[in-house]
Amino acid sequence: MLDWDDLRYFLELMRKGRLGPAAKRLNVDHSTVGRRVAKLEKSLNAKLFERALTGFVPTAIGRQILAQAEAMERTALAVLENADYMPNMGGTVRVATMEGLASFYLASRLAEFHKIHPEITVELVTSTQLLSLTRREADVSLSFVRPTGPRLIVNKSGQVDLKIYAADSYLQKHGEPRSVSDLQKHVFIDYVEDQIQIEQVRWLLDAIPEPNVVFRSTSAISQRNAAAAGIGLVMLPSFLAANDARLKPILVNELSVKREIWLAAHEDLRLMGRVKALTSFIKKVIARDRAFLDGRIHR
Repeated sequence: MLDWDDLRYFLELMRKGRLGPAAKRLNVDHSTVGRRVAKLEKSLNAKLFERALTGFVPTAIGRQILAQAEAMERTALAVLENADYMPNMGGTVRVATMEGLASFYLASRLAEFHKIHPEITVELVTSTQLLSLTRREADVSLSFVRPTGPRLIVNKSGQVDLKIYAADSYLQKHGEPRSVSDLQKHVFIDYVEDQIQIEQVRWLLDAIPEPNVVFRSTSAISQRNAAAAGIGLVMLPSFLAANDARLKPILVNELSVKREIWLAAHEDLRLMGRVKALTSFIKKVIARDRAFLDGRIHR
């Protein structure tokens, strides 16, 4: 007889490709994952995975039953939703986002979420590249990039304003630009070109086509601190510099650079209580902070 619960272990191993990450996701030890998948294989009288140096590779039959297993998962979640029964409110939700959004916006707002849902643990993962929701590397994505992939629920949640900032020490030495054309005479701080994985962070090129860059970093925080030390001008999301007294926005009426904020989750997770709670909360706070994120007000 087929134990339907074994399919959960099959699905996570399909998504993660290795026992360790799948076990962590299911909150069990890796031997349990291996044992439950072996049990499923015996029930189906079929080999679902091949072992390789990179991990577990699905066989043809493994790939074939994936769609049916995911359909069963969706049905189970729909039953819980329709019954208004959410035993899965507790647990972990992993959010993939960008360093600036995580450190200077979302992290502080999540204190409010924790008060409402202390039973939910949020994992805030920052990366220079996009994590895949399809491969379940994260449950939720919040980014300036619109995620692509099969069966993703993607919403434009807001918009971020970017400005050029300078330290007083830099302006005293080099003078303050009075027009966009003046920027050609100044030096800049930017991302490391060959390390850029997210094209949307090439925002400095929206302001000046060929900036004279004298300092580069993969970290937006490092860029901010370098600008505050007077190394050069920097373009940053306004929320990242809003409360930094060391930095002054310049050409605020002449330059307008914007980036959209995209919130996404996999279709299969949209009814999961903890994921639904967190995405609803993020939508709410972004809507509430719209003027702040747009750069119209400072906090």
